Amino acid sequence: MKTNENIDIEEYALIFKALAHPTRLTIAYNLMKKTECNVNRMSECLGIPQPTVSQHLSILKSAKVLVSHRNGNQICYKVENPKVIKILEQLSDK
Repeated sequence: MKTNENIDIEEYALIFKALAHPTRLTIAYNLMKKTECNVNRMSECLGIPQPTVSQHLSILKSAKVLVSHRNGNQICYKVENPKVIKILEQLSDK
């Protein structure tokens, strides 16, 4: 579904749905501020179990909020989607 301005509403709805959970929004926002991070470090910073973080990362990745790449035996995550970055930047605006 597109708007008159040719905006893909379905894509944005998927992004907003993924970001609607406070933990996922926190993960995405923090990753936008950093270069990248692995699941173990996120688990330590958030104070939640690694399997829970992994579930949230899976949802964010499937919604194309995050991308990942392998760095040795670790998988690192980051935000590269310019639409997501623009949305998350609004949280920092004063």
